[in-house]
Amino acid sequence: MAQKMAIVCNGETSANIMPTLIFASSGLALDYEVHIFFGPAGSRWTVKGELEKLGEPKGMPNPLKLFNDILELGGEMILCELALENKGIDPKDLRDPRIQIAKVPPFLMKIEGATQTYVF
Repeated sequence: MAQKMAIVCNGETSANIMPTLIFASSGLALDYEVHIFFGPAGSRWTVKGELEKLGEPKGMPNPLKLFNDILELGGEMILCELALENKGIDPKDLRDPRIQIAKVPPFLMKIEGATQTYVF
């Protein structure tokens, strides 16, 4: 049984999304089951065009490539349902249809028994 890794991104700066993506991709490389929850403050990173605004930070991996790789490798991404109204996000504007929309309790149930939890 794979170890579970839970990551919460609840910030709108590169200092929030870059470690989220780096930790998630690293966990997947170690064959962990990775679950990422984007709270309302971190929700912008799930919308088309927002990661592109970061470009490729000097000395850092490409955030768009990391995001796509995480989904391709089976990482789960969940956008907090509250962000839809709170941040005016239309589900059709999400960057990938594999991003789930859910409330916090189902996320907490999925990560039960997680051996690693990170919040950025």
